[in-house]
Amino acid sequence: MPELPEVAALRDFLDEHLVGHGIVRVLPVAVSVLKTYEPPLSAVEGRTVTAVGRYGKFLDIDADGVHLVTHLARAGWLQWKDRLPDGPPRPGKGPLALRVALETGQGFDLTEAGTQKRLAVYVVGDPGEVPGVARLGPDPMAADFTEARLAELLAGERRRLKGALRDQSLLAGVGNAYSDEILHAARMSPFKPAGSLTEEETGRLHQALRKTLGEALERSRGVAAGRLKAEKKSGLRVHGRTGEACPVCGDTIREVSFSDSSLQYCPTCQTGGKPLADRRMSRLLR
Repeated sequence: MPELPEVAALRDFLDEHLVGHGIVRVLPVAVSVLKTYEPPLSAVEGRTVTAVGRYGKFLDIDADGVHLVTHLARAGWLQWKDRLPDGPPRPGKGPLALRVALETGQGFDLTEAGTQKRLAVYVVGDPGEVPGVARLGPDPMAADFTEARLAELLAGERRRLKGALRDQSLLAGVGNAYSDEILHAARMSPFKPAGSLTEEETGRLHQALRKTLGEALERSRGVAAGRLKAEKKSGLRVHGRTGEACPVCGDTIREVSFSDSSLQYCPTCQTGGKPLADRRMSRLLR
């Protein structure tokens, strides 16, 4: 799933390639992708892109006051085309969900792999009309996201740290991969109760949040849209690296499986050397 650093890089890429250009056609290929009906999708056609924004994991293309807002979900992606194919795309079983064409002949496709179709597109007068945007918590890379603000958010939180970090209403933009990376950098168990952190631990988590996301943002800056997935994977230390050696201590990276996802962690760095039980058994091995 694209997370804050990748969506920020896509925003920068689209800002460079879209702003000042006119949208001549928006072609939905997968009917399920469109989540709003008024104004219609055609409302952005004939308008000039004036800005591209980001809200958490949402991309916002402002076409002179009409906003095309996209959430790429788990398996969605944006593919830029210097020259779009001639003729309209054919609906079918392929990954193509929606195509946006510019007056230059350039444009982009929104694609989604797999069978779980969750990619979402909204056409609204204001991004705040999108339910997912309206419920977003603070952006962890914002200048005013202080250690005190993090402590305030976690106070009284009963969930485990892993789940809390992924909650978009608590923090905007952190998903499965970067929550693993942040917790590894903070040397904390993903199952640690989020509301139990000491002042020192809160400071450590805040520093890990900002440093991990900041480094990923720097790695992604200027990278073409088609290479962002590979760039993300190359920078991950524990996520997706089950069985490999931890780059910090050399211990073997382990995995906990859930029904539809998994997490990775280092026992030595994060859990005092103790392996975590499979989450399907719902507790930490003592």
